[in-house]
Amino acid sequence: MALLPFDLPDGFVAHARRGDDWAAWVDGVPRTVRDLLSEWDLTVDGQAVHGHAALVVPVTSDGRRLVLKVAWPHEEGQHEILGLQTWHGNGAVRLVRADPRRNALLLERLHARDLTQVPVLKACSVVAGLLGRLHVPAPPQLVPLTSYVEQWTDALDRLPRDAPLPRRVVEQAVHLGRSFVADPASVGRMIHGDLHYANVLAAEREPWLAIDPKPMSGDPHHEVAPLLWNRWDEAVATGDLRTAVRRRFHTVVDDAGLDEERARDWVVVREAHRAMWAIEDADPDRVTAAVAIIKAVQD
Repeated sequence: MALLPFDLPDGFVAHARRGDDWAAWVDGVPRTVRDLLSEWDLTVDGQAVHGHAALVVPVTSDGRRLVLKVAWPHEEGQHEILGLQTWHGNGAVRLVRADPRRNALLLERLHARDLTQVPVLKACSVVAGLLGRLHVPAPPQLVPLTSYVEQWTDALDRLPRDAPLPRRVVEQAVHLGRSFVADPASVGRMIHGDLHYANVLAAEREPWLAIDPKPMSGDPHHEVAPLLWNRWDEAVATGDLRTAVRRRFHTVVDDAGLDEERARDWVVVREAHRAMWAIEDADPDRVTAAVAIIKAVQD
């Protein structure tokens, strides 16, 4: 690996064990970072950190505190640069510079504090306040949300009848999913695609800003479900799971001015898909949680 003025995090290096493609990418990231530091006249300003699919390096440029992000070239993140360019810092981290060929982004530096460190209902309100700003008209290059929903709903319909997911849930989600695919309102607005508590960071110029988008042309109501399944242990710990889920749901729906019925239907579809993947992963606890959320928003 090319030499860098910092140590690569062990967790990032471990990504190489995911397969040959990942190993080749991890091996090439140090050279990419080194080249960008030189080309963009950046100075490393701290220890690198990583997420599931990116290395993030704190840097400075002409006195500005920024971060250099080099991301794994995956389908969901293919339009991250376009999304950030479109928002231009309105409700989201500001993009300073980008190199799409190397999947590299130079971003304003935010704080390490995220919404997991805020009481959950207040965090839901913060996200609700961002939604209206983020859901601008979708650029034509974005992949339509319905293309994914159609694929996943067809897979759900093929789930064996003896699968550990109530058949009524499967049938309801398949019906709703196909209705959404046929509905023109299911596309047209740029949605974040992965707006959960850890993807909203405290900032200098605004209290909170969204990061790490997976932009699609979609329906704003699609964004609610991750706020229900994340921080799940906290919901369980209340001793009243139904009430905990419903409070989150109504907080974000009411504060964002969303249609309650449409948001509820999207939760059913998304949780049924999530249960299907949990079955594939042999994760019964995730299946149970998905069904609990579906029941809570409909009771």
